Amino acid sequence: ILKMKRFFLYIIITISVLSCVKDPVENTNPSLLGASDYTGNDVDLRVRDFIWKGLNAYYLWQADVQNLQDNRFGSLPDTKADKNKSYTQFLKSFSDPKDLFYNGLLNNYKRIDRFSYITDNYTDLENHFKGITAGLGMNYAFGLVKKLGIYLAYVRYVVPNSDAEKLGLQRGDVILNINGQQLTRANVQQLLQDTPIISFATYRFVNERFEPTGKTYTLRQEQTPENPVLIHKVFNKGGKKIAYLMYNAFVADFDEALNNAFADFKAQGVTDLILDLRYNGGGSVNTATYLASMITGQFAGQVFAVERWNSKVQPHRGNSREYFTDNIVKDSRKIAINSLRMSKVYIITSENTASASELVINGLKPYIQVVQVGATTIGKNQGSVTIYDYIDTQGKVKNPKHKWAMQPLVMKIENAKGVGDYVNGLSPDIFIEEIGSNLGVLGDESEPLLARTLQEITGANASSRAPLSTDKTSFSFETLSTSTSGYFGLNEMYK
Repeated sequence: ILKMKRFFLYIIITISVLSCVKDPVENTNPSLLGASDYTGNDVDLRVRDFIWKGLNAYYLWQADVQNLQDNRFGSLPDTKADKNKSYTQFLKSFSDPKDLFYNGLLNNYKRIDRFSYITDNYTDLENHFKGITAGLGMNYAFGLVKKLGIYLAYVRYVVPNSDAEKLGLQRGDVILNINGQQLTRANVQQLLQDTPIISFATYRFVNERFEPTGKTYTLRQEQTPENPVLIHKVFNKGGKKIAYLMYNAFVADFDEALNNAFADFKAQGVTDLILDLRYNGGGSVNTATYLASMITGQFAGQVFAVERWNSKVQPHRGNSREYFTDNIVKDSRKIAINSLRMSKVYIITSENTASASELVINGLKPYIQVVQVGATTIGKNQGSVTIYDYIDTQGKVKNPKHKWAMQPLVMKIENAKGVGDYVNGLSPDIFIEEIGSNLGVLGDESEPLLARTLQEITGANASSRAPLSTDKTSFSFETLSTSTSGYFGLNEMYK
């Protein structure tokens, strides 16, 4: 053990579930970490060793993956790169570190693990957790119009203060060609995510046809922060004051902005709350806990969620629970949470709703009534951590020879009643899908999903209610990807 301490691979995990980030959790227990003795000059081998050691220690399904067993290459203390021949040969048998990670070490049986990932540039990963991503200033969906056999992208919303907004791009605008090339399944990522500057014309779907708007746009890929609190407003309808919040990612850097929106709701004396998570793929577990505490307020100190780690980590985690709270903790500051003390909440979801969003829904159910409106969610009930290759834990110095980091799934999350198995998604109480040919204006009370939710709250007569599903025959759009599909931590819940 002393030798392992002298030549070590320290792993520090930053806890966040798409997307509230806790202080780093440091574990320097060599017996748990399987600390590396490798100190050679082969950086590629160091990275591969770091990947195996990190997953062997923390991966949720470590016990189920043959290549991660403690005795796979002899005893665990003998698993040393460049000294244990069979171990070293195994690490080098993969074409690169990503091949080792995805094809050699993850639990790929029946696609059990759909969400663990690795990067060779942790700066991009860290920026994503702060809500900073390279983008065009628009959130879009890409897919196929089956009836016409046409691939296209349509704008779901425009990021405030972006060039896209300044140039007048709007929700519902359709893009068929970029830089003179027709969009296809094969080129969409290259054109919409990898090309630095793009030019395109826009269209609208009118009477079974795509009519040109007469407008063209030129946009650049730029890294800019996006406030996930996209819309917050209050409707006065049916003698009620109904708060509406469209929240698009659980990003810890915007916890105060989220709390400020609830301060406004509280000041206006709202009677009901609609939380729109249709585009929210998740984020920080802490932020999810804060949001649940803002919605309620009467359950401070009670269990919101329970973490289930692998058998190696669980004994070292202590009290693996998240609690409803009265305060947001930022460094040494405590910020009082603006809570609404709701006994019922209406939450709008879609097939894009995942992870920390699902945690909020599931975590609230033991305490208050949750009315889910929209479509079935993705079904991600696991959380991840960021694992770095630290060479100095005191100074938190990352290995200067590379920028690899992992975001593996390390825990399952349950609510206070032990419910957490929703891998097939959380089904709505009221089913209604967002249809590309009838999007409406976000935040407008006539927008189909919001309109249906408002009708449920105000008790509108059944004859005047929006249909439970929308006619899809005119557009018949199959979504294949979205603007966030290439983001680190898509559909993520992290600590």
